[in-house]
Amino acid sequence: MSGDTVDILKLDLYGILGVKEDATEKEIVKSYRKQALKCHPDKNPDDPKAAELFHQLAKALEILTDAAAKAAYDKAQKAKKAAEARHRELDSKRKKFKEDLESREKAANVRIEADLTLKKNLQAEIERLRKEGSKLLEEEQERLKEEIREGQTRLQQQDETENDNSVSETPKLKVKWKCKKNDETNGGYNSEILTDLFSKYGDILNLIMSKKKGGSAIVEFRSWTNAENAKELEKGLMTNPLSLSWIQPPPLQPQQSTRVQTNSESQHTPSNSATFTNNEYSSHMPSDTSSARDFESLVLHKLRQAEERKRLIEQMQKEDEEG
Repeated sequence: MSGDTVDILKLDLYGILGVKEDATEKEIVKSYRKQALKCHPDKNPDDPKAAELFHQLAKALEILTDAAAKAAYDKAQKAKKAAEARHRELDSKRKKFKEDLESREKAANVRIEADLTLKKNLQAEIERLRKEGSKLLEEEQERLKEEIREGQTRLQQQDETENDNSVSETPKLKVKWKCKKNDETNGGYNSEILTDLFSKYGDILNLIMSKKKGGSAIVEFRSWTNAENAKELEKGLMTNPLSLSWIQPPPLQPQQSTRVQTNSESQHTPSNSATFTNNEYSSHMPSDTSSARDFESLVLHKLRQAEERKRLIEQMQKEDEEG
């Protein structure tokens, strides 16, 4: 008797699928789809138990959707449960019914032979399924993989669409403070300090400081709400307050500012921070060659971000020259 048969007999295939013993094939397949989707190895790469459960679900579907294999399994399980019940009964009455035990043991030998026959029949059905393959199982697993791939593609496209929508019409604030000529401390401000001051209001896309002319910087936020909160509430250092103004005025119908998030509620870090120097940007290769169109959208998004940074730097340079 092979190890596969013994392992199958140790499993409660109906319990694994969460169905009753009189469940129809349609109910069995429906339950398999629901549970296999949750524990699919592609969705749980770091959980070894998920892969084991997925294998058990596949084996349960394979046997319980084949009439002959299911009948052999049911008979073997019925005999196993009967034997377990008998053993429990014998253990509880062993001392009191010793003589009766001896006769039962003789009868048990006959049942053991019957059990072996049932197990051999089950093994034969398992071997047949292994050779022929289960077309239904293959179709279900392929459908499951396709469903997961489509879900991941939809999420990726949704994220990229949100990123594209956030590129245009981003709010930018002109930041000024008092700074004496040749002041090495730049009035007490640097890129890190400004980042700490403004990032508590939300995501910062760019932070550009003038290197030629002190006391000036431009900060670009992801959303108008975060920028409006910063303009309204941020005062800077008490020893050298900040003066904030819009590079471009807000839209005609800006989003209404809500309660400002604190550090304990939402801590963000800027996606780009630079002094008045040339900036570089890196492009990412697509993870799947079939995602060429998504990769093209990502490249265009990165190019627009780079162009926006370049424009901000040129604007800062022009103001420095005029000043």
